[in-house]
Amino acid sequence: MENRTARLTILIDPRKKKIFEEICAANDLTSSQVIRRLVREYILENAGDRELPAWLKPGGKVAD
Repeated sequence: MENRTARLTILIDPRKKKIFEEICAANDLTSSQVIRRLVREYILENAGDRELPAWLKPGGKVAD
């Protein structure tokens, strides 16, 4: 289970950031929640033969 957090800093066009944050808010989500979901999906789709922890695998308990 994820029990620590680490900061990830990204640079994004301010216009895209504004639209992204508006869409997140419209879906009652924070931008961090959406980014964590996107990262998790990217890992699952691109892990290849890499062994993943049970909490990260589909069906495992996921912590945002």
